[in-house]
Amino acid sequence: MEVTQQYDLIQKKMGFLGKELIDIITEKAVVKNIPEGSEILHEGQYVNYVPILLNGLVKVYTRQEDKELLLYYIQPFESCVMSFIAGLRQEKSKVYALCIEDSVLLLLPSELLSQWIYTYPRLNLLYYQQFDLRYTELVGTINHLLFDKLDKRIYDFLKERAEITGKNPVKISHRELANELGTAREVVSRLVKKLEKDGKLKQNQDSIEIL
Repeated sequence: MEVTQQYDLIQKKMGFLGKELIDIITEKAVVKNIPEGSEILHEGQYVNYVPILLNGLVKVYTRQEDKELLLYYIQPFESCVMSFIAGLRQEKSKVYALCIEDSVLLLLPSELLSQWIYTYPRLNLLYYQQFDLRYTELVGTINHLLFDKLDKRIYDFLKERAEITGKNPVKISHRELANELGTAREVVSRLVKKLEKDGKLKQNQDSIEIL
């Protein structure tokens, strides 16, 4: 992505930061193209850069032994509030982040964040905006875990993934789906088959279609 395109996109989507701060971000930040399947952050890693996604899709998740649990997706012109906090405090990350599509990231140097927040208070708007968004999503995740049966969680997950990516069928294996939802592959396979029998899904060789 060219510098001019990058500047125009940030100015259009994040104009609330103000021209002066956007000019500084454009000068100091790093734009990086990351291929699909790349892990851009892992638990225990110091956060040297806070990402703002310009294009693509990133998932943020936690892992316990061999189980994973999806926390939220980062979509274009969103950031990772967990990375923001860790970068600001110069702490280690408590989450993993993985590109599930080819992505373009704007990387803000963590060492400059505290200075920018002090000099440009509008940057706090970005943090609080992301905090509110992620808090709402995490409450939704907890509600799903507590109140929804797993077959509904599978269906809702696939539907959301299709809406976010604009792609149906959703390219995902039963093992990946199990990892996203923090359950066993065998359970997912059984419930996907049930949902297919109910006429809600159609399984393909390497994808699942929402009907």
